[in-house]
Amino acid sequence: MSASPLVTVLIDTYNYGRYIEAAVSSVLEQSFPSERREILVIDDGSTDDTSERLQKFGDAIRYLRKPNGGQASALNLGFEHARGEIVALLDADDVWLPGKLHRVVQAFDEHPDAGLVYHRFWEVDTKSGRRRESGLSLVSGSVSSERSRLLSYHIYPTSALAFRHAILKDILPIPCGLTFQADAYLAALVIFLAPVVALADLLVDYRVHGQNLFHGTDANIPKEQLARRMKTRQALLDGLRAWLSAHGYDPATGNVKAYMKQWKFSQESDRFAIEPPSRWELFRHRWEDAWLYGELRSPRHRLSTYADALRSLLVGFRSKDSLNNAGGIEQRRTGTQKPTQNSDSFARASSGKEVS
Repeated sequence: MSASPLVTVLIDTYNYGRYIEAAVSSVLEQSFPSERREILVIDDGSTDDTSERLQKFGDAIRYLRKPNGGQASALNLGFEHARGEIVALLDADDVWLPGKLHRVVQAFDEHPDAGLVYHRFWEVDTKSGRRRESGLSLVSGSVSSERSRLLSYHIYPTSALAFRHAILKDILPIPCGLTFQADAYLAALVIFLAPVVALADLLVDYRVHGQNLFHGTDANIPKEQLARRMKTRQALLDGLRAWLSAHGYDPATGNVKAYMKQWKFSQESDRFAIEPPSRWELFRHRWEDAWLYGELRSPRHRLSTYADALRSLLVGFRSKDSLNNAGGIEQRRTGTQKPTQNSDSFARASSGKEVS
């Protein structure tokens, strides 16, 4: 076997044959020495023409097929076979932009203690072809050391994530119950093991289509889909709590509790859309939200969020879009609604795409 590559590009896929060729090609076209990277495709039991489409790439990729088991099982197999010091993830339906791999490797070189490098991305509507810049905040450094950093840290989509392989030894394997959001599990926990580097570069086209579980206008999402993503999010929460407890962190106290509460708010928001809350439930939700994110807001916005909480006792719940967090955590923090935000930006990832 040849010398181990510096980077493993790990692509997990399930029935994304119509996208997979573009994803692989976007890696092959990177201005990065081919001998320093490998492309590892994990097929989670696709029943479409994925394997046939990949044959054209020959020895340029390593293709492993497994029985369908979900995203966690696919990524676990991928990390087991990955030979690179850096493992860069790519969703089968996304596309890396020129210079992506070089920029990510450069960031790891400049920050030898970093466990994760992530970056901004373009959202691409597959129907209209419209491209919009992502509107998520960026946090670099030791995220877990400060409450404000924990509350400002977003989980980015899979294709914007690259990990130092050795750092993940204390996180892997990912709990197999995470059929979705397996990559979010890694990104949520790596901050407790190492600093992270956030790049302002837009280096990925993140494709938005009908199979994005955590993307869309919430008013238009069927209740069945809301229930499914609540179940997915709860599995992630359970996995995070178990890991944190096993590694000396108490998920029920201090800054870690605040960090975990962000998913709780998203769960409640989805639950309210399925079953409208009482005025008291809505007041409590908004009041806790106002208190949690108060330090990240201007005095004027802080006052406004408390006023909204009190107002909910009078007007009650009208629709999920009327919640303070209708625009996602970014809106709750800053008071500005980003046009490209979805309702659960904190937990979005390719795990939000139904890939398995």
